[in-house]
Amino acid sequence: MTTVSALTIASGREAHLKNVIRGFQTQTHPPAELIIGVMQDSDYTDLPATDFPIRQIRITGPELPLAAARNAVANAATGDVLVFVDVDCMPDPDFIAGYLACMEGQSGLFMGEVLYLPSGATAEGLDFDRFAGMAVRHSDRQGPPAAGLERCPDYRCFWSLNFAMHRADWQAGPGFDERFTGYGGEDTDFGRALSEAGIPIWWIKGGRVYHQYHTHCMPPVHHLHSVLRNTEVFAAKWGHRTMEHWLYAFQLMGLIRNTASGLEVLREPAAADIALCEQQGHMPYANSRRVIDHLHQVAADRRHAPDRVAELRRAQDSLLMPAAE
Repeated sequence: MTTVSALTIASGREAHLKNVIRGFQTQTHPPAELIIGVMQDSDYTDLPATDFPIRQIRITGPELPLAAARNAVANAATGDVLVFVDVDCMPDPDFIAGYLACMEGQSGLFMGEVLYLPSGATAEGLDFDRFAGMAVRHSDRQGPPAAGLERCPDYRCFWSLNFAMHRADWQAGPGFDERFTGYGGEDTDFGRALSEAGIPIWWIKGGRVYHQYHTHCMPPVHHLHSVLRNTEVFAAKWGHRTMEHWLYAFQLMGLIRNTASGLEVLREPAAADIALCEQQGHMPYANSRRVIDHLHQVAADRRHAPDRVAELRRAQDSLLMPAAE
C-alpha cells in the first residue's frame, strides 16, 4: 500500500489543529504519520488520539517562518506521498484516497478541492455530510475539474493550503525559498520555481478539505510590511513583483504608493482599514476583490464583467514594477 505522510504547520489555532487531526483519523486510506511544523515556543499538548504517530518539529523565528516550516515537515517525511494542509483545513474522509487515485502514474504538484464553512459549523463536532451541504467555494478561485485531473497552466494559482506531491518529486524540486518570512509571496515563488523547472501543476477532482471559519483580513492589511518586503524579494529573484492585487488594494486605501525607487509606505493601517478588510460573521471567507470593488464603488452586477476584469488587471499590473521616473 502507498504510504502517505500528512503534513501541516501551525502557530496557535489549537482547536483548528485538533479538528485537522480528527479529520486524518477518519481517512479511508489512513496516513502513516502526521508531522506538525510548530511555529511557536512550545509543542502542542492534549492532542486527539490517533492510529498513526504524530511528530512535532519546532521551527520558530521573529516572524512566521512559513516557508521554512513547510520545508522542515516535508524533508522529515517518510511516506511515498506527501499531503499538505493548512491548520484550518479539515480533510474529508476520502481526502487521501482522492489524491492517490489522481496521482497514480503522474508527476508534479497536485491541488485538491477547498470548501469554506460558515461560522459555528464545527460546534457540534465533525459531520462531513453536513459540511458538504453548507460549505461554499471561493468566488475568485478556479473550481476542480469535472473528474480526474486537469493541467493548471498558471503557476500563480498555486496555493499551499491543500496540495500533494510524490516524495521523490518533492526531493527533486526547489522547495520553498526561506528568504520569504512572515506573510505573503512564498507560494507564488514556489509555483514559479516549479514552472521554471518544468514540473507540472494539476487541479484534481477530490482531495477535498473544509476550511474552518476564522476571522481574517483580505487584503492582509495586518501583514502590510511583510507583504511589501516579500514582494521585493520576489522581484529581485524573478524581475517583477507579485501579490499585485494586494498592493493595488493597499494603494487604493492610501497606505502605499509606487515610486521609481520602490514601494513607499505612506501611513500605517488604522482601525478603519482593518474593519474594511476584516471578514465578517456572515462571510465564509475574506475576499480582496470585495474590498477593491467597495473602494471603487463598483455595482455588484458589474464586478465580473469582462471590461471590469480587464480594467482591474491593468491597474494591478502597474504595480509589478517600480513607477517610471
